[in-house]
Amino acid sequence: MLSEQPLRNTGKRLWLIGGTTESVQIARSLTSISLPCTVSVTTLAARALYPKTPLLRIQVGRLDAEQLEQFLQEHQIAAILDASHPYAVEISQLAIRAASRRQIPYLRFERPVVTPQTDTQPIIFLDGFEALLAGDYLYQQRVLLTVGYKALHLFQNWQDKLTLFARILPSLASLEAATEAGFSSDRIIALRPPVSAELEKALWHHWDISLVVTKASGAAGGEDIKRAVAAELGIPLIVITRPVVDYPQQTSDLSVAVEFCRNFVLGFFL
Repeated sequence: MLSEQPLRNTGKRLWLIGGTTESVQIARSLTSISLPCTVSVTTLAARALYPKTPLLRIQVGRLDAEQLEQFLQEHQIAAILDASHPYAVEISQLAIRAASRRQIPYLRFERPVVTPQTDTQPIIFLDGFEALLAGDYLYQQRVLLTVGYKALHLFQNWQDKLTLFARILPSLASLEAATEAGFSSDRIIALRPPVSAELEKALWHHWDISLVVTKASGAAGGEDIKRAVAAELGIPLIVITRPVVDYPQQTSDLSVAVEFCRNFVLGFFL
């Protein structure tokens, strides 16, 4: 077995762009094959999800282009596995450019998309928030937003045109963003996924929701449950589709992502 072979201490490391459920699964697999890895996440809460082992270094905070160069040198990054959120476009683009410039292997793990359960599900797909706000979708509705805190500011000027509710992560940044966007405390609920179908239905009933807006964040983001609840209750669901990124190579298979890492081990440590 690969994990039984002694590894040379070359100083080289894999960069795992994390912050997702799948990246935690991948990190656990990497520790099982004794692969030195640096995981980047944006919050302290995300850091706590990863295995505690000397093999893993956890970098907390956002990286800009200048910081990324220092990061790559400091951690001696020799390969990149990008398992960031489907909407975390900026870090993916930075990583792709860095991989091309440095000629190091890069693989994107793209969370699998959710396929419709039926042809009659009340789902509307839109390419972005601009399309949502430019249309007549929201007027006089009771809308639940499950789109993350970064998009909430777009709805600040809509607070007097409809009744808006926001479900966000239980973090200070999320709460501040929701408050600044005009959401009162009785229209905010802070929950960390996963959210069960029973809880979804209870929340939608409690707030008398008539429309839900979410992202195409896959099953790990609860998209499948929201689709099922929308179909059951007959409540329209608007899905903001994923940004289009030209990844050099990508997979939606966790085993392929781990194999990419195994090849990295063979190339640099054996």
